[in-house]
Amino acid sequence: MSEVAQICSDLIRFDTTNPGSGERPAAEYVAGLLSGAGIEPVVFESAPRRTSVVARIPGDSPEALLIHGHLDVVPAEPADWRVHPFSGEVADGCVWGRGAVDMKGTLSMTLALVLDWARRGVRPGRDLVLAFLADEEATGEYGARYAVTRHRELFDGCTEAISESGGYSVEAAGARIYPVAVGERGTAWMRLTVRGVAGHGSRPPVDNAVAELCHAVSRLASHRWPVRLTPAVAALIDALEDILGERIDRDRLEAEADRLGRAGALFRAQIRNSANPTMLEAGYKVNVVPGSAVAHVDGRFLPGLREEFLQTVDRLLGPKVTREFVNLEEAPSAPLDAPFFDRLGAALVAEDPAARPVPYVMSGGTDAKSFAGIGIDGYGFAPLMLTPDLDYHGMFHGVDERVPVTGLEFGVRVLDRLLTSRG
Repeated sequence: MSEVAQICSDLIRFDTTNPGSGERPAAEYVAGLLSGAGIEPVVFESAPRRTSVVARIPGDSPEALLIHGHLDVVPAEPADWRVHPFSGEVADGCVWGRGAVDMKGTLSMTLALVLDWARRGVRPGRDLVLAFLADEEATGEYGARYAVTRHRELFDGCTEAISESGGYSVEAAGARIYPVAVGERGTAWMRLTVRGVAGHGSRPPVDNAVAELCHAVSRLASHRWPVRLTPAVAALIDALEDILGERIDRDRLEAEADRLGRAGALFRAQIRNSANPTMLEAGYKVNVVPGSAVAHVDGRFLPGLREEFLQTVDRLLGPKVTREFVNLEEAPSAPLDAPFFDRLGAALVAEDPAARPVPYVMSGGTDAKSFAGIGIDGYGFAPLMLTPDLDYHGMFHGVDERVPVTGLEFGVRVLDRLLTSRG
């Protein structure tokens, strides 16, 4: 078994479910690998067992690149899986388990590369800061947020960063497209509360909090958010037109996304804001009208559209609903015209001459938001060349999550080219 596959399997076997018992055992494993390679790790905890690891590798240039990822994973129900989600089983050419895609596979590529460098005496082209963080699958309060507020000095000199959710291949119309993320939608997780009059369930309704909340949530869920074409998505569509050899109608982008299949999926969720109700809380007995009702909403907004998004939410909810943020993070964006973005694409093409790198905006969010807050431009770049039949993006938080061993090995080679270049 290749070293990168072994490390990926090992990491998956640590159950770092969030919420759960924390990331400490996985962090200790990572710290041990780094120490064994002569790289001194800094290990810290934001709370008991909420452990992160940061290490710096000196390079030829002090202008540092941050490579960050998260050790935690979302829950998995073993009964739904073909293999146990924390087995790290290697079968059918893939490493299986929760986190294989999101994102222990990516962490394993970084670790395998630096271990190989240590054996060969390789020095990177610039300083590298490696961060293996807790709590990305929640709010980052115990991971990236804690790191940038309490240990900001560890990231001194970092100007750019790479992390998850980009750099993997997508087969479309005979082309192999590699979306490289240059931004994310902002996050607005909201708790909505309606207070009414408690009473007996048999009486005529008076200020029923449940009914009022349901009406408000229904208005929000059924709202048709207008299409907004940001510069990054416009650049993506331009690139897709060139690759596919056809025009994409910008006046019918949603229909065009459906028509284009996998290529269209790269921009379908990135052309508008969204607000999805995800949880409801109310009542404790069928014949008691509760005095209050609560809903949770996952809101996402495009770069530059935060105020428009919040104004629309408040208008739809109406005056009887109180809104508070569980998590509010701005939509980060990195420059498309930066030489570093070009180097990301060049590293892919060097290993896969058929590669067609394109800019991309993530529909969700990552720890890049926290690092953007201290001036670090973040790019989604976790390089993988995948088989056309593998719905890689669909495996994020999905059942039977797995990553091809050959894809991991490809990623190590791409990262090696990128990180040892002197450009």
